[in-house]
Amino acid sequence: MFKPFPTFIGLRYAGAQRSGNTTSSLVSFISALSMVGLILGVALMIVVMSVMNGFDRELRDRILGIMPHATIYNANPEIDWVAQRNQLDAMPKVTAAAEVWQLNALARKGLKVTPVLVQGVNPQTIAKVSSIGKFLTGDSFAALTRDPSQPGIILGRGVADKLGVKIGEHLSLIVPKSKVSGEVGRQAAHLAGLRVVDIFHSGTALDHTLALVDWAQAKTLASGTGGAGVQLRFEHMLDANSTFRDVLRQLPDQGFYGSDWTSTHGNLYQAIQMSRNLVSLLVFLIIAIAAFNIVSTLVMVVTDKYGDIAILRTMGASTHEILLIFFSQGALVGFIGVLLGGVLGVIGSLAVTDAVSGLESLFNIQFLKSDVYPVDYLPSQIQWSDVWLVMGVGFGLSLIATLYPAFQASQVQPAAALRHDF
Repeated sequence: MFKPFPTFIGLRYAGAQRSGNTTSSLVSFISALSMVGLILGVALMIVVMSVMNGFDRELRDRILGIMPHATIYNANPEIDWVAQRNQLDAMPKVTAAAEVWQLNALARKGLKVTPVLVQGVNPQTIAKVSSIGKFLTGDSFAALTRDPSQPGIILGRGVADKLGVKIGEHLSLIVPKSKVSGEVGRQAAHLAGLRVVDIFHSGTALDHTLALVDWAQAKTLASGTGGAGVQLRFEHMLDANSTFRDVLRQLPDQGFYGSDWTSTHGNLYQAIQMSRNLVSLLVFLIIAIAAFNIVSTLVMVVTDKYGDIAILRTMGASTHEILLIFFSQGALVGFIGVLLGGVLGVIGSLAVTDAVSGLESLFNIQFLKSDVYPVDYLPSQIQWSDVWLVMGVGFGLSLIATLYPAFQASQVQPAAALRHDF
């Protein structure tokens, strides 16, 4: 007799099938379906969590890589923003600072008009707080001021597509100005002609709103009033709100104000986390249903093996050993299911981005658009802790599902079972 024999017999039951026995064939079929359901549930859970991790990564590394963690403003035109930037850069928990002049405007090309967020930047400092340089050609910032008679502008691809403008072409920028002196209530606008020196594509919603000009050009567009500030990057992104408040408290009470990324993109971050939790819960229920299908499978196995159980009991098998026989069978189904599901899920997570991109190219469609979603492609990032967690939960549910059928098998009485079988 092989030792431990309960495990040996349980594994034999999992793979054996009586020839010509309709009940045994049905049990094997249901067992296979339970395993397939478990495989698909575990794989789907891993893929979904990887996609949600991908969205979270893109928000942190791409969107918040381009945009600052916080921005501090002041309407006082007398402030020396270079000195203010140096002061903020030296503060604890601040890793970088860059002066910026930010204003809202309308970009116009012919009859096409679209709103844009214009940022006047200093090329020497913007690279410290923003990763926008990764999406630009090497001399884009220098081209902004290369020809003083034709100041340049850098556009996001979404803005450029809306206007139908290309690199080297010109557009008009319309910026609201303060009230005209002596004409109370009347608003004026500053109109400037700019040449497009580069078009960046970050694959995010920023492509549809952001435009960059030189700091001096932005100051001219704003007529020297409002919009000037310092962009900050902190050591810990998730602590940006508290760090930002600490920085504000250290500044003199001279009208400084601002915002951090939680007020501009916090809703997006919360939406991603909520979607991840809800989708994970739904897929977890799928895994639970697939795991508990093992209950029905093992109940049918117990019924089919009444005679075998009775013979084992008469040969001296204890109730504990009978319980282990069917527990081993359910554990084998669960182990194979979560193992194959884990492998399939990892492969799916690695391939889902390219697969969706291939479908978009094949059918000439775009599933995600950056003017609606955070990014214009389906990101994915595997975290092995999630893989082990999903596989562990799936296997744990499978073991729990085997307890009731295994207990019922251990309570079978030999005499009654033999009478029933024969």
